[in-house]
Amino acid sequence: MTESPDTADVFDPRICELGEGLLWHPDRRQLFWFDILGQRLLSRQDDEELVWDFDEMHSAAGWIDHDRLLLASETGLWDFTLATGERRLLAPLEADRRDIRSNDGRADPWGGFWIGTMSKTGERGQGAIWRYHAGELRKLHEAISIPNAICFDEDRARAYFADTPTSTVWKQTLDPVTGWPTGEKQVFLDLRDEKLHPDGAVIDTAGRFWNAQWGSGRVACYDPDGHLLFSEGFPASRVTCPAFSGPDLSQLVVTSAWEGLSETARAAEPLAGATFSRRVRAIGIAPPRARVP
Repeated sequence: MTESPDTADVFDPRICELGEGLLWHPDRRQLFWFDILGQRLLSRQDDEELVWDFDEMHSAAGWIDHDRLLLASETGLWDFTLATGERRLLAPLEADRRDIRSNDGRADPWGGFWIGTMSKTGERGQGAIWRYHAGELRKLHEAISIPNAICFDEDRARAYFADTPTSTVWKQTLDPVTGWPTGEKQVFLDLRDEKLHPDGAVIDTAGRFWNAQWGSGRVACYDPDGHLLFSEGFPASRVTCPAFSGPDLSQLVVTSAWEGLSETARAAEPLAGATFSRRVRAIGIAPPRARVP
């Protein structure tokens, strides 16, 4: 069953060409997200709209402390101070390849940060998934086209990630002490027959997998065995990244995009690119802190 998009609330009306990378900052009780192609970081405090502009594309973030974020850009991972806009380079990220940019990423329960890279033009198999931990950046998976759905269960047992064009979501077992992958990845969702394209994802306290599905206008909820339970519909077909927010982490927020839509399609979707919010039947997991040297 898909809930009606008519009940969706607009959390932020600013239109992003490619809204992505939602992060709930549990210490600040504040949401952050990106307009990747617009090269900006967005947030809001009550009715105040906040924006930080950059000179390159950024796509994902983790929280370091009250005042700093770990940001992933097309050239590196950065320690970013919100008050001043100052960036300190933590590690180059395929900086020698100008055809590559960062995409989806999240902090893991060990204080590490997983980040995907992809071709700026969408060329197949040019991306990878990396992990930054204790000052080391290590490639985990290669030949990825558009990495998405990076998230982690509360029990520290597994990670998830997707390659959007292949309509596939994988699960990956993790070492409970270090968080590094163990064994081979396994298919969690094969969405090819349904012609669904997995984008960003997040896990709730029941171990359910909430996945924004590009082109579908929905965030779908699956149980830990990969069975579809229900979905939440939104008034933008190209939903991109969900996050749980609010004092009790029961508010589902999702970014969206108008990238690639024709003028006719954009006219039919005036809210494409906005950020939406709705209370749902779930409790999210507070994002872990990203630990940097």
